[in-house]
Amino acid sequence: MRHFDFAPLYRATVGFDQMADMMDRVLANETAQPGYPPYNIEKTADDAYRISIAVAGFAEDELSVEVKEQALVVSARKAEASEEAKAFLHRGIATRAFERRFHLADHVRVQGAIHENGMLHIDLKREIPEALKPRQIAIARPQSAVAVQKDVVDAETIN
Repeated sequence: MRHFDFAPLYRATVGFDQMADMMDRVLANETAQPGYPPYNIEKTADDAYRISIAVAGFAEDELSVEVKEQALVVSARKAEASEEAKAFLHRGIATRAFERRFHLADHVRVQGAIHENGMLHIDLKREIPEALKPRQIAIARPQSAVAVQKDVVDAETIN
């Protein structure tokens, strides 16, 4: 496993600490990511996304969706008391507890979550603040040109 020291980057730059933290987080998670539960991430519009997670066997009250520190955390915990009474000949549907994290980009907000047909759908939208959107800057004339035009207009009205 490789280990990179980002301390020189922190000393030589201002405002890039989020990028260095992200790189450090990615390199720290070099271990194999669990494949349970399976999920899809789809782009539904220019600034809209949907995460669909297969949560077969879980009820709505056993699922938890929360956003904390720019991360979407989806977790589930199945009540074990009812499962012990059953005798399975084959158990192919996994209902084990899980926690899945999705790191959200800046200005991405969770719109809502829907649980239907064994799927948990989480809708996301990128909402860029007005201050960060591109804006058109009007090009003004120099003050001397405006003064000359005003003098011409005044002269025409006198004559």
